[in-house]
Amino acid sequence: MFGKIKYITEGEAHVESLLNSGQDADVMNTHVVFEAPNQRILGEVEEVNDDTIKIRFLGEYINDKYISGVIRKPVLSSKIRLINTSELKELVGVYNAESFQIGKSAIYKDFTVCCKINDLLSNHMAIFGNSGSGKSCGVARIVQNLFSNPEFLAYNANIFIFDAYGEYKTAFGKLNEINPNYSYKFITTNPTDASDSLLQIPVHLLTLDDICLLLQVSKHTQIPILDRALKLVKIFADTSNEVLMYKNHLIAKALLSIIFSNETTKEKKNEVFQIIQACHTPEFNFDTEVKGLGYSRKFSDCFEIDSKGNFGESVLINDYILRFINDDLEGTIETKNVYYTLKDFASALEFTLISEGFLRNDTLYDDASMLKVRLNSIINSEIGRYFSYPSYISMEQYVASLVTMPNRRKAQIININLEDIDDTYAKVIVKIYARMFFDFAKGCKERASIPFHLFLEEAHRYLSKDADTFLLGYNIFERIAKEGRKYGVLLNIISQRPVEISDTVVAQCSNFLIFKMTHPKDVEYIRTMLPNISQDVIEKQKILQPGNCVGFGSAFKLPMIIKLDMPNPMPYSTNCDVNRRWRVATK
Repeated sequence: MFGKIKYITEGEAHVESLLNSGQDADVMNTHVVFEAPNQRILGEVEEVNDDTIKIRFLGEYINDKYISGVIRKPVLSSKIRLINTSELKELVGVYNAESFQIGKSAIYKDFTVCCKINDLLSNHMAIFGNSGSGKSCGVARIVQNLFSNPEFLAYNANIFIFDAYGEYKTAFGKLNEINPNYSYKFITTNPTDASDSLLQIPVHLLTLDDICLLLQVSKHTQIPILDRALKLVKIFADTSNEVLMYKNHLIAKALLSIIFSNETTKEKKNEVFQIIQACHTPEFNFDTEVKGLGYSRKFSDCFEIDSKGNFGESVLINDYILRFINDDLEGTIETKNVYYTLKDFASALEFTLISEGFLRNDTLYDDASMLKVRLNSIINSEIGRYFSYPSYISMEQYVASLVTMPNRRKAQIININLEDIDDTYAKVIVKIYARMFFDFAKGCKERASIPFHLFLEEAHRYLSKDADTFLLGYNIFERIAKEGRKYGVLLNIISQRPVEISDTVVAQCSNFLIFKMTHPKDVEYIRTMLPNISQDVIEKQKILQPGNCVGFGSAFKLPMIIKLDMPNPMPYSTNCDVNRRWRVATK
């Protein structure tokens, strides 16, 4: 089959061909070994001519272990043979308690490709491919294989699948049939089954950055407004006596700033009433009794405008308000563990805009008004329902609740269905969850003791090149891509358009499963973003059949074509059957 080596170039050998007619197709892409005393060099057949076989060097076997890359070339007298079973097993891996099956080798029909769990899942992974190339089925099959190993019980797994189209419920809904110790949880915006959980994110757990994303902040001038509102909503949500004194102090300061402003009396009255409407206490509300010498007035009546255009009870109201000013309280009040809603935050934002004079500043008026409009739009839309939670819960308790079933069992796969949410808010929700998991993982006493694997279906929806870094100073996915591995927060990005994904995220991925891709921009992007990928791998993925992928990276000894079995059960991702849907029954 293989004759003598004719000559050796930098990366390949040209070998005399002894193939019989029809054998050339059988050796293409197979692996061969150049064997000599104390040397075994692995190569791959990449071209077959009438009299010459071109073999590219891949690596070397040292003490029966495969090492990628070739430092020394094979000698001209080397014996050339097909790879044997033990050498092949070293390449494709073995199935044991530390590994799982990815799929079957497309070249070696009787061999399965197995990866060590740590090698594949302790690093970020990217899964790319055209629509219809088999990505969803491939992901479903891989995750099913993870939980099908009888030698390994992945009870403490936390696999979060952010599902853009609700595809994976059918694939994982019967996870407990693989092993009764496993559970699958479906969190959705539209529960239809008794076992479904409604997507609910506690507003009181949102950070300033989360709120900026939710309200689509576009200018730096908007951030201080939201920062002030966030501090105020925590104060106004606290019911302790000490905080009540501070609330009254803040309201009193706001009222005085309005009363002594240059606005008309009518404008002042409107703003005073807006302040009381937004944030009130027993001492400051419309029905509060304000006592004078021998008489009293309701708080709202004190702002009646007399015939001269002034407040009829200006002296009385000024004296009353001044009683609550206490500058010593500034900077001494801290609020923790308080519960509030989006409506509470809207009131705090209204208070902020009036009390800080944002609405009287022409430069800031439009920016501030836009925040109000967006917030009220969310509150009055279906999105507001997903940002509701009935009571206070800590971040640790909330994260724990996500992986806990209603029957208190631990869930290993948590499928978050976002199909009813448009891209703008779906991206925000995924970023909020990612930030929570990252903060939670960083807070663990033992680093990386609770891993989180985030599978992002249609990742280009969430990992696009946003303005987050410009506005907030960072992008949560880029931060996780760079730092998440050491804390146990791992990204698994699934996309048909890698060119739309953040370069930083793709560059930090260590493993790749590339299904068929044909768009020139995407193919070129993969080639330029991954300097270690060979032109041979690029060419292979262009002609893959559906359900086949090229796997390469730290979990693979060398790039290889893998044929994945169809998942069982299947995800709900099949094409529309136009033939059947169009057809009309005939007699």
